[in-house]
Amino acid sequence: MDLERTQLQSGQDLKRSRDLSSQRLQPPTDVPGYVADSFLGEGAYGEVWVATEINTGRKVAIKFYTHRGGLDWSLLSREVEKLAFLFADRYVVQLVDVGWDSNPPFYVMEYIEHGSLEELLQKDGAMPVDEAVNLFREIAIGLVHSHNKGVLHCDLKPANILLDEDTRPRLCDFGQSRLSHEQSPALGTLFYMAPEQADLKAIPDARWDVYALGALLYCMLTGAPPHRTNENVERIDEEPSLEKRLAAYRRLIEQSPKPALHRTVPGVDRHLAEIIDRCLAAKPGRRYENVQAVLEELKIRTRRRSRRPMLLLGAIGPAVLLVVLSLIAYQGFNTAIRESERAITAETLENARSTAMYVSEAVVGQIERRWGSLREEADDPQMIAWLRTIQESGSGGQPFQEEFAEWIRSVRERHGDLPSASWFLDDARGVQHAIDPVRQGETLGKNWSHRDYFHGQGFDAPAGTSHPPLTKPHLSIVFRSKLSGTRKVAFTVPIRDPAQPSSILGVLGMTVEIGSFLELQRDSSDLDQTVVLVDSNLDSPGSSFNRKPRAGSILEHPGLRQGLSSQETSDANAGNSQQDAIFLSEEQTQLLQELVSSKGEPSERVRQFQLQTEYRDPVTGDDSGAWLAAVVPVEVNHGNTKSSTGWAVVVQQRPEEAVAPLQSLRSSLLTLGGVALASVALVLVGMWGIVFYVNGRGRLRLLRKFRKTSFGSGTGTGGVSPRSVRKFTRTLTKRGDGTDPQTG
Repeated sequence: MDLERTQLQSGQDLKRSRDLSSQRLQPPTDVPGYVADSFLGEGAYGEVWVATEINTGRKVAIKFYTHRGGLDWSLLSREVEKLAFLFADRYVVQLVDVGWDSNPPFYVMEYIEHGSLEELLQKDGAMPVDEAVNLFREIAIGLVHSHNKGVLHCDLKPANILLDEDTRPRLCDFGQSRLSHEQSPALGTLFYMAPEQADLKAIPDARWDVYALGALLYCMLTGAPPHRTNENVERIDEEPSLEKRLAAYRRLIEQSPKPALHRTVPGVDRHLAEIIDRCLAAKPGRRYENVQAVLEELKIRTRRRSRRPMLLLGAIGPAVLLVVLSLIAYQGFNTAIRESERAITAETLENARSTAMYVSEAVVGQIERRWGSLREEADDPQMIAWLRTIQESGSGGQPFQEEFAEWIRSVRERHGDLPSASWFLDDARGVQHAIDPVRQGETLGKNWSHRDYFHGQGFDAPAGTSHPPLTKPHLSIVFRSKLSGTRKVAFTVPIRDPAQPSSILGVLGMTVEIGSFLELQRDSSDLDQTVVLVDSNLDSPGSSFNRKPRAGSILEHPGLRQGLSSQETSDANAGNSQQDAIFLSEEQTQLLQELVSSKGEPSERVRQFQLQTEYRDPVTGDDSGAWLAAVVPVEVNHGNTKSSTGWAVVVQQRPEEAVAPLQSLRSSLLTLGGVALASVALVLVGMWGIVFYVNGRGRLRLLRKFRKTSFGSGTGTGGVSPRSVRKFTRTLTKRGDGTDPQTG
């Protein structure tokens, strides 16, 4: 694929041109003001002649466009336009005259007789590093001039760099150039062209010239442009169309490893290699934004190289020592802090988890004991006989009231070791026949079939609605007592007829204050930990009753007990059980529900929620900051399986209290770091002091030697003898002290 756009001749073309020149005696047409000297060569669009300007006598090159049939006029007119635009720029081959109306058309430009950079590389091979960098800098300056005037070259390569008599570069062949505001694509030359430029829809960009500039320096240092191998050239040439060849070229540049041959060239330092690498970045965003940025980087490299001897002499040694010791101290400090924080946090969370599991097991034990006691009493034959009679007659009546009252009172006394607010007995219709302690006219004789503790469906239905009794032990939803204002929960079991096990005669239950489950918190010796009970239950789906949500509500929290005022109690007595509830955040509630409902191994998110370092306590509020927290679900045993109660225990602790010992460690390490840095500074001062001291002692020895020879037993007159002077001079010469023997 030939995308060469310049009109310069290669070495083989020059030989052919010399042969042709012997056959060409006259140019295609006379150019006014110029005398044709010799035929220079023939190109794709015509022929080039060397001529002399009559008025000035200077040499010029005239391009005659004789091959009009294949002439791309837009390409040629664009080149002339850009050359005219860059008039008087010494880094650009100058346009002298244009004759578009001539037959054939022509334009006149400077004649650069030392040839192109490509010819120099073909002749001498790769260039020395310093020479290549100097030439590269000059080319970059020329490109900056061009860009500043709004002209992007878009086809930079060795063949388009001419060398004048001082071997200074001159840019030429602007046939593919674009003004900065132009949007039309421009194809460059393979292996000098930026990958994004190889697209017929590409928009010109200054970074195209940056890529070509890097490829140019790479070629000067190694003798060939980056990525150009016979295999790569054949791979591109195999494609049948221009678009496919361009696409193949783009893939090649983007997928190939970064060129590295320039790093093996002797004299190429790391900074220069990085400049080339960044210029040749396949992604435009990783290149320098413009050529000026490349020049600035070269200036920085030059300044650094000029400072290097001084740095090596006086700074690098002590600086390396200081940096090494500082890094050791800093790394040790950071490592100690991180490891300590990690260990303390892990230990705190593990302690919290252990406490949460212990509290959860204690809560489960209390739940199962209460259900066991209720099931034991539900099998009482006398109570079953009473309920069977009530069921058959359809009404309890007065005869049973005293028996029920006495029976429920004795039951509660037998289970006095289980803290409870009350015990109660309802028949199969929901009518309450007994409760202890008795509350005057509050509950006895009323129908409570709409309550969750009776039907076990997870919600309180509207009063007056009828529901069947539960069929298995049930832990009710939490409710607020209208009398005491405390939060309670009811444990209930069905009372079955032994003759007909499927027949439910009634419901036996007890109510318990939520705080009773967390008595462990009050007796705990670890005052840093806070134990919280949370409800994750959702109301039963499909119900049309308008109820307030319970999921994520805080059932028990030390802050709730401490902050419950008489006004809040009055408000609770007047309303329903959920109006004053406090909830976890929506995200925490969702994770809590996943944790409680998970049957197998919980997900990673849920495991992180179980042990978290950024827990937000809704009771204390966001102003209190984050807590370390462990969450454990409360699960009861049903045979060989566990069943969730919907509750969870949260044990939380302040992170600042957990890592308080770390603060002392941090202070100690900071002090140690300060001592280490001070020690390094003293060592450096001491080293320089030793140098000055040694040099001073050497001078003192010379002075003492001088006194002995000058004022000792010499001439006997106290003067300086010629012998002493000669001896002193020899001493100075041997020591290389640099002292002038004529002046002392």
